Formats: sequence, C-alpha cells, structure tokens
Amino acid sequence: MRSIFLGTPSAAVASLAAVMDVTDVGLVITRPDRARGRSGRPTPPPVKAAALEWGIEVAQPENRDELEDRIAGSDADIGFVVAYGRILTSAMLQSLPRGFVNVHFSLLPRWRGAAPVERALLAGDDTTGVSLMKLDEGMDTGPVIAAVETPIASDETGGSLTGRLSYLGAMLIDDTVPDYLRGRLVPASQLRTGVTLAPRLERTEARIDPGWTAAHAERAIRAFNPRPGAWFTLDGVRILVHAASPSDETIDPGVIASQDGAPVLGLADGSIRLDVVQPAGKAPMAGTAWMNGRRGAGGRLDPAPS
Repeated sequence: MRSIFLGTPSAAVASLAAVMDVTDVGLVITRPDRARGRSGRPTPPPVKAAALEWGIEVAQPENRDELEDRIAGSDADIGFVVAYGRILTSAMLQSLPRGFVNVHFSLLPRWRGAAPVERALLAGDDTTGVSLMKLDEGMDTGPVIAAVETPIASDETGGSLTGRLSYLGAMLIDDTVPDYLRGRLVPASQLRTGVTLAPRLERTEARIDPGWTAAHAERAIRAFNPRPGAWFTLDGVRILVHAASPSDETIDPGVIASQDGAPVLGLADGSIRLDVVQPAGKAPMAGTAWMNGRRGAGGRLDPAPS
C-alpha cells in the first residue's frame, strides 16, 4: 500500500522507519528548514534528514495551499502523521482513500493537544502511553485503532519521556498497522469521560514562581526540559534550570541560599536544590559550580512583570 508521512522532529523519525516497514512510503512532508543557533543557518528538520538518507522524496510546503496540493497529488492510499506541526484541513483529510493515521503521545482522550507529554508530567500522572488514531476534523478526537500504556518514571523529563514514547509509537505501528490495513482492527470511538487538554507550551508558564509548591516545581523542571526550559531571573540574568531535587532546608519563598555549596531555592511549602543550571550565554553547569562563581552569594528571584 502506498503512503505518505507527515512529521518534523526527531520524535517522529522512529515512526517513519516503522511506516516504511509496513507500507511503501512515496513522499515525506515536513516543515520548512528554519534558522537555528547563533549562526542563523537554515537547519533541516530531523525527519527531512532521515528521509533523504533513506532515499525518500521530501516536500516542505510553506503554506496551507501548497500542503493541500502535495497531499492531493501524492497518489497515496493512506497518510501517517506524527508531530507534523500543522493542522490538516477537512479537504486534506478527505483527499486520500484511507485517510490519515496519527501517532499521539498519550492515552486518549487524556491530553488531547500539542503538549501531551509535558502536561502528563506537570500533572504528576503515574502512567501515559501512545495512541494510534484515525484523524478527524477535531483536536485529537478521532477513533482509536490501538494504544499501549507505560509507567512514568520519577526522574523522567519531557525529553526522555518523549524519546521513549517515540519508540513505543514505532512498535505500535509495526504491531498493529498491518492488521488495520487488512480490516482486522476496527477503530473505536474515544470515551466521552476523562477528556483533558494539552495546550501548546508557553515560555511564560515555565518561569519558576515562588508561590509554587516544591513538588510542582520539581515536576515542572522535568516537564519543561528541554523545551521551553524552566527558568527564573536573578539580578537581571535569566537562569535555566535543567535538574533539581528535593531539599529539607527551610528558606523563604523566592530566596536562593547556599547550603553546603549548592543553591537551594525556597518555595511556598519547602525548597528544592538546583542541581544543574544554565546562566544566559553559558553552557549548563552544576549548581555548585554556579554558586562558586557567585562566591556563595545567594539572592532573591526577580519579580515577574506585572
């Protein structure tokens, strides 16, 4: 069966490989190259790099009309979508005989939307998973073909959990898509209960607030690693926090103090140790190294703009 694949980030590469195992992928559609880093040079998305290496034609539509034309002219039977980054219109969904199948990184109907992995971590969920779903015009509301559940480890970050789910998604494609294409798996409508939404991440919500509980702050630091990165400003300098751990120290909310050479941040109901930080313009470093550079001086977080 001839297919097309729509995806962009590294989390979609494993699924592309799996789709190649079970169908004939004639075209990969991904987002345009974007300038990244200090050089400002256009960088191809990971899916594009993988597709070219594997000898698959790549298209990078700049707008909705171009995307619609490429899908309609693909002569494919079915499409697969994994973190493509653009919503497909009704006309696009109807342009392929077998429609589109989406790999979504949650157990639907929980966490419909753009950031299901991070929202699950923020909420303190014990488990998550991957759903294979037939796309409809709603936001992740289509019938589910198959799903796989997995526990969330206490130390998982948004990045590490996304990476793990990407391989579970690829395994789900290998295990279930052949039966689905043969009519042996019939998609089931999602439950109407248990629906939660996972809106796109905003940098402002990743700003560490002294009013947070210590448990929420620890979850947020893991959830926002690597994107958009939990952060605060101190003396006008933005500091990213890549890793933190619980602390028993009693410190006023919003105050950073040195405890045994390590920075400890006071919060509403306790404190956390800042294990890995990254001041603006510098590489990530151990919290102790950062405090050494400050000669042990702590401080109070700058207030958020009103």
